[in-house]
Amino acid sequence: VQLQASEGGWVQAGGSLRLACTASGFTLATWAVGWFRQAPGKEREGVLCLTSTDNSIYYTNSLKGRFAISRDHTKNTVFLQMNNLKYEDTAVYYCVRKRECYSTRSDDYWGKGTQVTVSS
Repeated sequence: VQLQASEGGWVQAGGSLRLACTASGFTLATWAVGWFRQAPGKEREGVLCLTSTDNSIYYTNSLKGRFAISRDHTKNTVFLQMNNLKYEDTAVYYCVRKRECYSTRSDDYWGKGTQVTVSS
């Protein structure tokens, strides 16, 4: 069982970046998938979650209109599309396999984080 986040990267403020979370060893379609992030010196925060029925749930409402989440069943992958990036979006981003978006369970499975750096 593995969750692999795509490489993040560096982007200028106002730019866009898409992160991919690809699963191996299991079918991602039957799970909720959340994206979380942790900026330097700050607590980890939830970004977005996609339910097993492909409904989007924003953990952070201020990201509406800039961030979106989607799933490609054929690729066993969930995407986080980030537009109009801001300096404060700089963080390590994690994808998480979850049974439910609003519950924290012992069987939540975290992928390795990927660094996103936005220059002002």
